Amino acid sequence: MERIDRYSPLPLYHQLYEILRGSIHSGEWLPGDMIPPESELTERYEVSRTTVRQVLDMLVNEGLIYRQRGRGSFVAHPTVEQALVRIVSFTDDMRQRGLTPGTEVLFSGLVPAPVDIARRLEIEPGEELAHLKRLRLAEGEPMSVEESFLVHRHCPGVLDGDYASNPLREALVSYGIRWLHARQTIRALVAPGDLARVLSIEPRAALLFIERVSYSQQHVPVEFLRIYYRGDRYMLHNELSD
Repeated sequence: MERIDRYSPLPLYHQLYEILRGSIHSGEWLPGDMIPPESELTERYEVSRTTVRQVLDMLVNEGLIYRQRGRGSFVAHPTVEQALVRIVSFTDDMRQRGLTPGTEVLFSGLVPAPVDIARRLEIEPGEELAHLKRLRLAEGEPMSVEESFLVHRHCPGVLDGDYASNPLREALVSYGIRWLHARQTIRALVAPGDLARVLSIEPRAALLFIERVSYSQQHVPVEFLRIYYRGDRYMLHNELSD
């Protein structure tokens, strides 16, 4: 075990940060491993609880660990980088990265189209939408929350599927719907309390928020999608050229 050198010119918090960071990068602590609780780190390295919390905050901000309320701190899986050039399903994306995808259905039901969503889908307000809200996981770790609003007349009965086990995109193909293109906006949000609980993050933690309208091969808008990505687990990139 590495020790704190009290004669070093480096501050105690910086020394502890390097020790814990080294345990992660060396593979001593693997993704998903629970790291020792604050009380144990305080005793082991003979530093204050304030110092331990400062270091853990630094590791969280760096995306090396994440906290789960009531459970503790865990080593994070590598940050997922997603390109903005293709429409890729979450399931396919995770499998291509060698990660095991998972889904929990949070809500499934028919709802009338609110004015703002109706405008985006080019339908009348109040038209029936199939609303599906899902928590997406990788290796059991919450990654994002997705809310799909589908124009139900284009895919009647679509909510009868088991979307904890099966991709929604595959079900839409059975209705003859394939995504031709999509338009989306991206912005930063802070996590409200309800989303923070579902995503196992601190309230007001950073989120990447995407709103997307997906069009069928007939150039008809069929789905309005909201995605809330954990800011500590996702990075979006795009390639630009002259």
